Amino acid sequence: MINLISDTVTKPCRDMLAYMMQAEVGDDVFGEDPTVNALQEKVAKMFGKEAGLFCPSGTMTNQIAIKINTNPLDEVICDIDSHIYQSETGGYAFNSGVAVNLIQGNYGKITTNQVANVIKPGHDWQPISKLVVLENTCNKGGGSIYTLDEVVPTSNYCKANGLNIHLDGARIFNALVETNESTIDWGRHFDTISICLSKGLGAPVGSLLLGTKDKIKEARRFRKVMGGGMRQAGYLAAAGIFALENNIPKLKIDNDRAKHIGKILSSLPFVQELKPVQSNIVIFKLQDDIRDHDFIQILKQNGILAVPFGDNTIRFVFHLDITENMVEQLEQILPTLI
Repeated sequence: MINLISDTVTKPCRDMLAYMMQAEVGDDVFGEDPTVNALQEKVAKMFGKEAGLFCPSGTMTNQIAIKINTNPLDEVICDIDSHIYQSETGGYAFNSGVAVNLIQGNYGKITTNQVANVIKPGHDWQPISKLVVLENTCNKGGGSIYTLDEVVPTSNYCKANGLNIHLDGARIFNALVETNESTIDWGRHFDTISICLSKGLGAPVGSLLLGTKDKIKEARRFRKVMGGGMRQAGYLAAAGIFALENNIPKLKIDNDRAKHIGKILSSLPFVQELKPVQSNIVIFKLQDDIRDHDFIQILKQNGILAVPFGDNTIRFVFHLDITENMVEQLEQILPTLI
């Protein structure tokens, strides 16, 4: 089967597994796992941050980021397609007691002017505008990419107006292999950053939250209360180190394959609309007479796994377990489906 459900379906390669089994481990709740510590220090240094925190998932790192960047009765400003709003079960309200202020951006991307236009004036019947969240790449936006030129004005506005700013960088490296921008340059424009290791990078588990030493110290407490304290997590952290040292360049291959298949889909009669393909995600809307659940079954019958993505759309996600032979099969199969 050609599994395009998500880049989270990747499995560790033999070299990654061997690297994991050689890891030196300890008890991370006590801060005594040397491999976890090495991973946290490595990623923090990559982005020019003081400290990092290894967590089980990107949802947890995002939720902790919201918690340490807000107080109850504050609000979070983000695009309506943001992962923190669409795919984290309303955790911003449950975990942090905050409201969400949604912006209708462009394929998941919001501008400085849009942020400035929704800031609350401070009446006592309103939540306090406190945190802006940007997602790069934006999943529901079709893997859309922010450039630094787009981000810097928003970051400067936040700093000038007492707002915190968080980067949901679950797929940040998919963006950076396209823009060739540096992690250090990105790091200086955010208070906190979430980095996922278990998507295109191919690690089995884990995300990092980056920030100042004080923020990460506070984050460790919330990781614990959320049940995210892990013991001999160095085996998992080792996979993250291996992924960062070996798999980042491979993300460009994933992106290019997605763009190639996107071009094919754009010309097929069952596709009504295709979101711009900028990275490894392809989202297309079906013609009105074709229902998404029926199309998913047609794909499966032809050896392709995917997911419906709302509003009669389908999502394909390319990753390091997709081979060139699989791409050639897609080229042959897709035009024959309907």
